[in-house]
Amino acid sequence: MNLALVHSRARSGVHAPAVRVEVHLGGGLPAMSIVGLPEAAVREAKDRVRAAIQCAQFEFPARRITVNLAPADLPKDGGRFDLPIALGILAASGQIPLQALNEYEFLGELGLTGELRAVDGVLPAALATAQAGRRLIVPAGNGAEAALSSQVEACTARTLLEVCAMLDGRKALPRAEAVPPLPAHGPDLSDVRGQAQARRALEIAAAGGHHLLLIGPPGCGKTLLASRLPGLLPESSEAEALESAAIASVSGRGLDPMRWRERPFRAPHHTASAVALVGGGSEPRPGEISLAHRGVLFLDELPEWDRRALEVLREPLESGVVTVSRAARSAEFPARFQLVAAMNPCPCGWAGDASGRCRCGDEAIRRYRARISGPLLDRIDLHVEVPRLPPTELRPDAPDGECTSAVRARVVQARELQHSRTGKPNAQLGQAETMTTCRLSAPDQALLERAVDALQLSARSMHRILRVARTIADLDERPQILTAHLTEAIGYRRADRGNCIAT
Repeated sequence: MNLALVHSRARSGVHAPAVRVEVHLGGGLPAMSIVGLPEAAVREAKDRVRAAIQCAQFEFPARRITVNLAPADLPKDGGRFDLPIALGILAASGQIPLQALNEYEFLGELGLTGELRAVDGVLPAALATAQAGRRLIVPAGNGAEAALSSQVEACTARTLLEVCAMLDGRKALPRAEAVPPLPAHGPDLSDVRGQAQARRALEIAAAGGHHLLLIGPPGCGKTLLASRLPGLLPESSEAEALESAAIASVSGRGLDPMRWRERPFRAPHHTASAVALVGGGSEPRPGEISLAHRGVLFLDELPEWDRRALEVLREPLESGVVTVSRAARSAEFPARFQLVAAMNPCPCGWAGDASGRCRCGDEAIRRYRARISGPLLDRIDLHVEVPRLPPTELRPDAPDGECTSAVRARVVQARELQHSRTGKPNAQLGQAETMTTCRLSAPDQALLERAVDALQLSARSMHRILRVARTIADLDERPQILTAHLTEAIGYRRADRGNCIAT
């Protein structure tokens, strides 16, 4: 037979659609063509494949070789199809058994010597292969990534010759083995001195999955606080961790198999563009908001960011997904992250400080605050002041604050209450769910309405106050929202009070 079929996987966002590599040997002058929307790296595979086959002591057929990558309308990129193309040629020419290919899927780039080199996007392909009921063959450099899920049956090979020996039944390939994860070693909350209100807000944000804005002068501990949030979050489930790891796998920046269970913490520089945040490129790749999926996105110096870059956050903050559309293709990436932002109260950073060193005028402060749009502030649940600490609280013998493990225990307990009630954190409640689970007594409802009217809050802000109050009640292990819970939640809408942010 002059026709062979090999199974492989393409890359499309965080998905790995199946690709059938069909190889036909026909008559005519010796030539090789690849069809099926191949990009440059795939078209160049014919030279790599020819050299690899010859170096492995196989015969490269002197026939007209046609390689079809089906489906034809799915763009193919990268060197991942080198191995299946080479195996298809060898099977079509009768040098390896054809039937042995049916139960496997293959990924890998070939060197000219027949060496198998690692490719990106292996984890989504491994998960899809397991669902298809086949086994996956990957380069040795991708073995730890392919073995992250317990459902995946993957083997590794170092060369094309090893794969052919396995298909001939002469040698078994080693199973891909996961690397033991490193123990958690994140920074501890006890490093934060003082800042009782900010620590309390951080605990509430972790317990309910709420977004947080920290407002304070330089050096008051805003970044220190933000970096402690991932350690307060509950441990990721395997499904959540695999979802985050799959995004890192297709990002082109690599995946560390020893840290795949850790919550992501992304802190891009304020010069990052909108494309860097949401993702993009002619071949769509995930941006910072997707790399922070199931973790924390920290934006320091919020007013210094380009306003167009900040505005792209508005839809993902609500929907938890982002769709990157380009002329040739589009891709959808998950983006369910917690936003923690930090800013100074004025351009010089010292407005409202007891030292009185601020010399910024009201107009300068107004322009500074106007760099952050109202709709974006509206989507942030907690607005918290972080004041400058007195020197006495920074002494070496000053008592440490509560440690991460103690706070995390309360957070985990509150999250369990929320999941038993609605199956999701309070921050992700819809409007109908908010009205059902965040009911207030008549006096508290009147208090909320007066606050909304006095602060001129939107309906979205009102619902966010209710969700924060529900989280505070969960931390207090109360089945109903009490007045103290509601008033605390209202107090966290600091940036909704006009110019009070700068006084």
